[in-house]
Amino acid sequence: MRSNKQLWRRTPPVIFPVGLGFMGLAHAWRGAATVLAVPAEIGDLLLGLSTAFLVFFMAMYLAKTVRRPRVVWEDMSSAHGRGGIATIPMSLMLLTAALLPFNVSVPQVWWAGVILQIITILLSAATLIKSPVVERRFSPFQYLSFVGPVIAPIAGVPLGFRTESFWLVMFALTAWVVISIGYGRRLQFARPPAPLRPSLAISLAATSLMAMAFNLLEMPSAFHAFYWLAVALALSLVVSARWLAGAGWTPYWAAFTFPIATFTNLQVMSLQHGEGLVARVGLLSGLAIGTPLILYIVYKSVMSFAKGELARHSGAALA
Repeated sequence: MRSNKQLWRRTPPVIFPVGLGFMGLAHAWRGAATVLAVPAEIGDLLLGLSTAFLVFFMAMYLAKTVRRPRVVWEDMSSAHGRGGIATIPMSLMLLTAALLPFNVSVPQVWWAGVILQIITILLSAATLIKSPVVERRFSPFQYLSFVGPVIAPIAGVPLGFRTESFWLVMFALTAWVVISIGYGRRLQFARPPAPLRPSLAISLAATSLMAMAFNLLEMPSAFHAFYWLAVALALSLVVSARWLAGAGWTPYWAAFTFPIATFTNLQVMSLQHGEGLVARVGLLSGLAIGTPLILYIVYKSVMSFAKGELARHSGAALA
């Protein structure tokens, strides 16, 4: 087993999508308690655990960055590295939203997430420009790199940053359209290799977040369009589940976590606004499938990290 010193020096970005999905699951259970007869304490417990998870790994990655700042650029040389780093500011904005029901308002954390999101977008664009042509191809990981600001309204609107949230969503929508068209065209000619197939689920997260954002911004037509698109994507992923997971466990299973959590949160929001059977079935299915799967991925990721395998298999840079 690697020493603790070696572990923190090679903290892998791929751990952060797991943390985002973990916190998303907590958010879903807390929301479910408002529309279903389930204990709110489940969500509170998961929120505490997921917050500790994210803070721990963010602190390790910060220490890694302070030791040798260039590791960020090196980690972002791969599509999954860029996507992993982009989920750090997304997690900060989601944490801000998760604290609001406790009457804890921390707009500074939300703004930190927004600023970091903009920085990661600029860095992602810069690394893409300097990458070989083959690395510039459209991929699902680009949803994280460039559509990440779509998460802003979840806390931004309740905090009073409606205008800022609107423009962040408009940027994210533009990126979503470009990436969806570009990657859709690429899928017509080539499928991802077996270990990378879980990344296809990221499209569900981006689409579900779009629906949630438009609902919070009170744009019902856009909300319903993205809601039903998310439902269609979720059904297609369920049908393709064996194919998606055909390679067995890999670090890229992280891509299963936050799409399931985001879709489940979308169903909570839909039920809170009077949607019917589809939203209820979606919520129950999301909790039933997502809870054991996400917790399993959290466990496997932590064990893999402790052995040094997560960093090695994902190609994380060493500080």
